[in-house]
Amino acid sequence: MFDIGDKIVYPMHGAGVIIEKEKKDILGIEKEYFILKMPVGDMKISIPIDKINEVGIRNIVDNDVVEDIFEILSEDQGEIISNWNQRYKDNLEKLRTGDLYEISKVFRDLYILDSEKGLSMAEKKILNTSKKMLISEISVVEDELASEVEYKIISSIKL
Repeated sequence: MFDIGDKIVYPMHGAGVIIEKEKKDILGIEKEYFILKMPVGDMKISIPIDKINEVGIRNIVDNDVVEDIFEILSEDQGEIISNWNQRYKDNLEKLRTGDLYEISKVFRDLYILDSEKGLSMAEKKILNTSKKMLISEISVVEDELASEVEYKIISSIKL
C-alpha cells in the first residue's frame, strides 16, 4: 500500500508525490482519497484509495530505468504502421499500460514522424500525452524541474 510522501505513477496522467489523504463525501458516500501533486502543470489529482489497484497505480522507476529510457530515445525510429488510425490505437494502448519503456518508444517515434511528415490532431495529442508522462516521471525520479527534463528528452532524439 502507498502512503504520504510516496512517489507514484498514475497511468495516462504521469508521476507525482502523494501529499495527503483526504476524506470526501460525494453523493452521500464517504471515501478516502490520496491527493497526488503532479510536477507538470503543478496540478493535484484525487485518487480513491479503494481503487488504487484497479487504476494501475505503481511506484516510480529507478535511475537505471531512466538511463535505459534515454538510450531508447536516442535510438533510430522504430517500425511505423502506415495506417494512422491503427497506429493511433496501438500507441494509445501502449500509453494506457503505464510502461515507461513503451511510452518512450511512442514519444520517440511520433516525435520523429511529426518532424518528417506531421501528425493528425489525434496523434499530436498522443505525442503530447507521452511527453507529459515521460517528463513527469523522470522529473520525480531525478528531482529536476520539468522544463529541464523536457529539454533533455527532446535533445536526446536523433532527427
